[in-house]
Amino acid sequence: MREPPRETLGAQGEAKADLRLFFPTPVAVVDVPGLRALNPEFKTTILARRQSHASTDASNLGGWQSDWEMASWGGVAMLRLLDTVKGLAGKMTVTRRGEPVSVTWRANAWANVNGPGDANEFHIHPGSAWSGVYYVDDGGIAADPALGGELELKDPRGAAPAMYAPHLTYAGPGGPSAGASELIRPKSGLLVLFPAWLYHQVRPYRGKALRISIAFNLSL
Repeated sequence: MREPPRETLGAQGEAKADLRLFFPTPVAVVDVPGLRALNPEFKTTILARRQSHASTDASNLGGWQSDWEMASWGGVAMLRLLDTVKGLAGKMTVTRRGEPVSVTWRANAWANVNGPGDANEFHIHPGSAWSGVYYVDDGGIAADPALGGELELKDPRGAAPAMYAPHLTYAGPGGPSAGASELIRPKSGLLVLFPAWLYHQVRPYRGKALRISIAFNLSL
C-alpha cells in the first residue's frame, strides 16, 4: 500500500504532528493545442447534428444534448480526441500497488450545446471509471468570467466540513476548499478528466453565443 501525502506541523523544538492527507481526488486539466485545430470541424459536425436530431433528456437543463454515439458520427476528429483521452486516462490509472497498467478503454461520447440560460444539474456517471469534457467553443467565457457556464466539481467529502464553523477550515493543501466546490472555467481547446463518481454540474451560461462541448465516459 502506498503511503498518503504527508506534512509535518510544528516549529523547531515543538512536538510535531504527522499530518496525513487522505482521500485525494485526481482531476486533470489539460490545454491541448493539437486538438484546438480541430474545433472548426467539431463545431460544424455538432451543429449539423443539432439541426437533424432532437435533444436527449439527461442532466441538461435546456440546451441540446446528442445521443451517446458521437464516436460513430463524429468523424476522424472524434477518434483523435478519444485517442488523446484514452492516453491521458492510461497515465492516470495504476494497480492498487501503484504499478502502471495497460487498459483497453471502452468509450462513449456526446455533444452539448448550451445557449443563454442553459445549464446541467449535478450528476455522476455510473458504470464508468473516468469521465470528462472537451471544450469546442467556450462561448466567450474564457475572456469574460461574468458569462458563467463553469464546470462545477462538488467536494466528495460532502458539506460536513463547512457545516459547523464555515468560517474555519483545515491546515494544509485542500483545506480552503473543504465542503465547497471547485470551478473550472471553459476555454476552447481545454480537456478535463475526472473520476466518474465525482458529482459535477454546469452552471448557467449567461452569454449570447453558444457554449459547445463534448463529454465522454471511459469504462473497461
